Amino acid sequence: MEKVYNKLVRDNIPNIIRENGAVPVYRTLNEYEYWDYLLKKDSEELEEVREALSLVERKKELADKLELLMAMAEFCGFSIEEIIEEAAIKRNKNGGFEKRLLLEKVIEK
Repeated sequence: MEKVYNKLVRDNIPNIIRENGAVPVYRTLNEYEYWDYLLKKDSEELEEVREALSLVERKKELADKLELLMAMAEFCGFSIEEIIEEAAIKRNKNGGFEKRLLLEKVIEK
């Protein structure tokens, strides 16, 4: 039996598949493919966060999102610390999301 995935996976997944008695078929993505698959994986991970039914599941899915963000940052030549620093700059200027504000519209004068 064969199941097709065509998705970006973590580095140890092929070994885990082998340990479970199956044969992984995979390849290394080139630079352009990698970025596209990172973006696809980001959408996939976001959906998994949405579907998480418990806080424990949500925590695991958010950890996957963080791992993906670190890979995306590294791909672009940034450290996760640089991303966090940029987030702090934006937070100081524009605030965070603690107040849960929903901007419904703006009426121009």
